[in-house]
Amino acid sequence: MTETSQVTPAETVKPTFRSEISVELVKHAASDQDVLWAARVSTAGEQSLDELKKDPERSKGLINYLMRDRHGSPFEHNSMTFFISAPIFVFREFMRHRVGWSYNEESGRYRELQPVFYVPGPERKLVQEGRPGKYVFVDGTPEQHSLTERSMRESYRQAYETYQEMLAAGVAREVARAVLPVGLYSSMYATCNARSLMHFLGLRTQHELAKVPSFPQREIEMVGERMEELWAGLMPLTHAAFNKNGRMAP
Repeated sequence: MTETSQVTPAETVKPTFRSEISVELVKHAASDQDVLWAARVSTAGEQSLDELKKDPERSKGLINYLMRDRHGSPFEHNSMTFFISAPIFVFREFMRHRVGWSYNEESGRYRELQPVFYVPGPERKLVQEGRPGKYVFVDGTPEQHSLTERSMRESYRQAYETYQEMLAAGVAREVARAVLPVGLYSSMYATCNARSLMHFLGLRTQHELAKVPSFPQREIEMVGERMEELWAGLMPLTHAAFNKNGRMAP
């Protein structure tokens, strides 16, 4: 009788669940002065570098003019790098934004993915009402919230147990990861300039000052809100002009 070897599974790692999305500004070279010296080179040449020593408040009218008349290139001479932790489905929407963005995301080929999964918080609206292109989201009933949380947790646990079983059996990480859902948290660095960020915010956030309405999924909007908060602290005059002129990227 031939003996069959049994694979001893690795120690089970229990999944954790969260509803938060985190965004950190890890480095930057971005200020309102960057807009001014870039814009004034057209008339002042090398003397435009003097703007780096001046108070940008004296030139906020120029920033507003550039934004209003959509002279966009001066808003590109800056850089911000964010570290973002969010569910994979958020990143798949995020990476539709390609112009002016650079991304590096953690890899399921090269590391064992950690069991951190997204479960919507109680404030997340669950029910879509209306037809495509003209719909709203409403809260949902306590029963729907309970079902959503229970179903997600059960599904995540089963998927991660299968993932660990495959890894313990010697299956490559790049193959085993196929069983994991898009609710798994991933992390990435995202680098952009103010112009590309404004375009992102115009599409991925809702705001009362926006000339063109947007209907983002709430989870990517959460990322956008935090990025906007951090950017506004770096370039307050540019941010104010963005809002004043209908939140449209120049």
